[in-house]
Amino acid sequence: MTYLQAFVIALVQGVTELFPVSSLGHSVLIPAWLGGSWQTLVTQSSQQSSESSFYLAYIVALHCATALALAWFFRADWIRIIRGLFRSLPASARLSLHDRRLRLDVADKDERLAWMIIFATIPVGLTGVALEHTFRVLFAKPAAAAVLLFINGLILLGAEAMRRSAVRRNRADARVEAGHPVPAFAPPGAHATTAAGGGPAQVCTGDATIPMPAVGPGRPTSHRRPSGGRAAADIDAAEQSDARIARLSYASGIWIGASQILALLAGISRSGVTMAGGLWRGLDHEDAARFAFLLATPVILAAGVLKVPSLLGPAGAHIHGQVILGVIVCGIAAYLSVRFLVRWFQTRTLTPFAIYCLVFGALSILRFL
Repeated sequence: MTYLQAFVIALVQGVTELFPVSSLGHSVLIPAWLGGSWQTLVTQSSQQSSESSFYLAYIVALHCATALALAWFFRADWIRIIRGLFRSLPASARLSLHDRRLRLDVADKDERLAWMIIFATIPVGLTGVALEHTFRVLFAKPAAAAVLLFINGLILLGAEAMRRSAVRRNRADARVEAGHPVPAFAPPGAHATTAAGGGPAQVCTGDATIPMPAVGPGRPTSHRRPSGGRAAADIDAAEQSDARIARLSYASGIWIGASQILALLAGISRSGVTMAGGLWRGLDHEDAARFAFLLATPVILAAGVLKVPSLLGPAGAHIHGQVILGVIVCGIAAYLSVRFLVRWFQTRTLTPFAIYCLVFGALSILRFL
């Protein structure tokens, strides 16, 4: 593998791992489209033994870089979540199993989110250990990756259609029940209340009452100092998002986490299907994206760490320089990608990514089938 190949693959991996377009699918399709010596990388990706594949060893290093970039970006959030986990342990240890379940239901948002991430990670962790090799050998081929990338686009479009339908239905119900229009920024299921003067003054969501702004919604204000490239208001918004995510049932969290299993197939995006699962369970785009990134961090890091020994064996013997370059490029690309996507999904949807997957998937089907 040349340094040019290492650079291109690292850049593609850093972007597509977090964008809902499938990094594994692109790591197969991009070299296949380029052909020539790049085709060797595709052959390497579906080898029976991962211990002898320099390409898989390289991808492992890039996974670690992506996970570290995610952990660094969300470091303030992870500190809160981990503190919540340790805060819950001493109290839970003294309780019976039944009482532990009751306590988890009333835990604060950080404790509840910590356990939700743990529970939601178990299905994909067990499936990955058992079936990752089988899925890679069977589906890490250009034709299969092209078909699955097209299916990924359909999944994203389906999630958007379902979300729009739910929003229209909930807002229509709210208008009928309350007799007042609900503003566009209100979450699904909200209804307006009437102030003493006769006009709508508040929006009720069932969990909270939100004052009606005079000029529309805005970013939360904060007196905190900026941290690591994230504005203080963004960190406050993240805590509010965590509070909304923590209202999910544990069953919903597990279902959303289990959707990551589909990402073991080259062409299906981890962040894409996880966001689709979040939208299906009632989250908005911002919260679904945030939950997807939080869930992805331990999964990607664990997948990388488990395969790191292959870098120290024959597979990684002659690519140490390429690995160093790739880790730097991939880490920077992943960090910039998550910064972009967190802001993107505050106001935008999955539709552009769905269209991209459908177009690139269809062209690849025509090319490789």
